[in-house]
Order: sequence, then C-alpha cells, then structure tokens
Amino acid sequence: MREQERLRERVVLEDDFDSIRYVAGADVAFDPATDIAFAGVIVYTFPGLQEVERRMVRRKLRFPYVPGLLSFRESPLLLAAFARLRTEPDLILIDGHGRAHPRLFGIACHLGVVLDKPTIGCAKSLLVGEHSEPGTQRGATAPLIFKGERVGEVLRTRANVKPIYVTIGHRVSLPSAVKIVERCLDGFRIPKPTREADHYVRDLRRAWQRRA
Repeated sequence: MREQERLRERVVLEDDFDSIRYVAGADVAFDPATDIAFAGVIVYTFPGLQEVERRMVRRKLRFPYVPGLLSFRESPLLLAAFARLRTEPDLILIDGHGRAHPRLFGIACHLGVVLDKPTIGCAKSLLVGEHSEPGTQRGATAPLIFKGERVGEVLRTRANVKPIYVTIGHRVSLPSAVKIVERCLDGFRIPKPTREADHYVRDLRRAWQRRA
C-alpha cells in the first residue's frame, strides 16, 4: 500500500502524448487449479484498429490475491509480455481500473507509470465510487465520483447495454480517455483492444487446461 501511495505521486492526469499510431490492449487470465497465469498484449493501428502484433507470457503467479493490490499480482506478467513486443504502442488500454481505486492507483495507473506510457483503464464493473445512470443511447456518460474527485466516466458504448468504466491511468486526461475509447469501439460493448486481449488470454488458458 505504501508503494502504491509512493508511485501515485508520479501519475500524470493530463494529456502528455503526441500522435497515436498504435494502441495496445492487455489482459491477464489464470488457471485457479495451478495458479498458472497468461498475460496477453495485442497491438493495433489507430484509428484503423488493424492488428499488428500479439505477444503472450505464461508464468506461475507469485503474489496472492489481495483486494486493492491486483496490480502486484498481474503487472509482472504484463510487463514481461510488453517486453516481447517489436512494435512499441503509443497508448495502452488495460482491462481494469486506474484512478478509480481505493488508493487512487489501480493497475492502469501502475502499468502506465512503470512503462511511462499513456494508459487508460477500461473496466467492465464498478470497483469504487458512485455515479448516476448514463442515458440509454450510445455515447451517453455519467461522472464516476470517489472521495469527492471525478476519477472516471461511466460510458454507454451501445444503446441499452450495460456501460463500462473509463478511468485515467497515466498521461491521458479523462475527456481524452473517453474519446479514445470511443474510437476503439467496433460495435461491441467492450473496446476492441481489451476485448480481443481478453479473448486471447482465455484461449491460452483453455489450451493449457486441455493439455493439463
């Protein structure tokens, strides 16, 4: 927790990036029976969203599951997967929270600070904070408030479908984060980079489980 508070001081909440040519989506899946985890990263052109490269890492989890400390469990694997890339992404989308975290330092912040990359958290469910329900139409938003701070935006990505939670990770302002996430949508609820990263690691896990 002290490490999170220390690293939190390095988070940049404003835009600090040039042109975006490549975006990466990243996620982790693990086999609870063996604690073997799979981290996957997929790089896409932006805004065309054509896949350029994907890399994975398979390792045994070393850090236990502790609420609020997910980044210490998953970030070593994600960092190893990013290290294998030949194409350097200009911006990263993480399936998880950034500023919307009990100590305002979720995995999107953690990974962004360590890699010093513009990073956005795109989560499927609420972790902390309160919000009103956004309008039912695509593109409707509502502020996510935690400890008096606007830590994220609740974004309706499809009409009449459950919204997602867009939060600042590092070097991207909240308005820009929402716009970038919207440009990564391709008709589904979840942005393409994180959706496909999720499918990638799930497929890796299933293949592992069939062999085990």
